[in-house]
Amino acid sequence: MSSPWRATVLTLFPEMFPGPLGVSLAGKALATDVWSLEARDIRASATDRHRSVDDTPAGGGPGMVLRADILAAAIDAADASAAGPESRPRLLMSPRGRPLTQSFVRELAAGPGALIVCGRFEGVDQRVIEARQLEEVSIGDYVLSGGEIAAMALIDACVRLLPGVMGKAESASEESFSDSLLEYPQYTRPQAFEGRQIPEILSSGDHAKVASWRRAEAEALTRARRPDLWASHEKAPKSTTKE
Repeated sequence: MSSPWRATVLTLFPEMFPGPLGVSLAGKALATDVWSLEARDIRASATDRHRSVDDTPAGGGPGMVLRADILAAAIDAADASAAGPESRPRLLMSPRGRPLTQSFVRELAAGPGALIVCGRFEGVDQRVIEARQLEEVSIGDYVLSGGEIAAMALIDACVRLLPGVMGKAESASEESFSDSLLEYPQYTRPQAFEGRQIPEILSSGDHAKVASWRRAEAEALTRARRPDLWASHEKAPKSTTKE
């Protein structure tokens, strides 16, 4: 049996986990050891009686900064607790980081897991980012109070792609961003809702026409709502699609 996908989260608030990751698809997969989750308290690596983890910014300014020595010790302790040599990427949730895209999620899900650092305060001392080779990752152009919610989003996005987590493999291949396109509109019963009908073609039984309609709708939505994605789609090499 292959080893489970392992998520180790370094945080000042380990009690926030598993949170929403403990229910629905992710929760079922966690309970059946498809993946594992360890939330480690960064304060456990503090050295003073107050368990201090931050200090004032060098050069002045508001807020506090997570100390390099404390966070480095927390990362090293997590590495030391691993069953074998660590090959997982080390990620730091940060609004200035690499955007978390579906292709990046697929890359992470195909690996052994990830060690994820959740920042707080004004940020993290740059020296530990460099010394421990942390890759900064962003879930969007906005600022949260800390990296925990962002870490949950990243983990959930990865876990749902693990083998056996979703009911049908086709679900992942047809959803938004699978081909630099947003997902086509979805419908289900009743046939009529407040005067609005399910598009007739979806009830035709002609799978080729349904596939063509869905593709056209996905392209139209992407052009209208995400011109950046549409530009990427247009530049990408075209592959033969099985209808």
